[in-house]
Amino acid sequence: MTRRAWLFASAGAAAVLAGAGSAWWRWRLDAPPVAEGLETFWGSTLDSPEGRPVPLAGFRGKPLLVNFWATWCPPCVEELPLINAFYEAQRGRGWQVLGIAIDQPSAVRQWLQRSPLSFPVVLAGLQGTEMSKSLGNQAGSLPFSVLFGPRGQVLERKLGQLHADELKNWASKA
Repeated sequence: MTRRAWLFASAGAAAVLAGAGSAWWRWRLDAPPVAEGLETFWGSTLDSPEGRPVPLAGFRGKPLLVNFWATWCPPCVEELPLINAFYEAQRGRGWQVLGIAIDQPSAVRQWLQRSPLSFPVVLAGLQGTEMSKSLGNQAGSLPFSVLFGPRGQVLERKLGQLHADELKNWASKA
């Protein structure tokens, strides 16, 4: 085999492996949350920034947008005003939004003092990463958003920053 043929074969093999790896990664992100993950999510109680327990089961029965975020995550804090505007526009139609902060409580409290949100925020710490993984975020990356229907079923998920057109589309689904 000539050097040129070997280089083409190697490049082709690398492209096939990259494509297979990309498809596998996409499949992992698209994998539905397992039933145990949903049960764990709805059975969880997390604390508000003020220290009050917030049972997540109390959010069942209406459409719910859950956003996992952190103060140290630039795309997270960039999308929060958009999510807040979505909540303001949709809450009259029965929508709920819940921010789950994967961060230090003091950092979240300070951030919320500077940039208040209309929707509730709860503190999950490192438990939030595992919670997001159980809902289909296998990478454990932020931001991660999940749209739940009124019966508590997952309708949509998004790893990465949300955009206005996506939220508009999601609003028509529940």
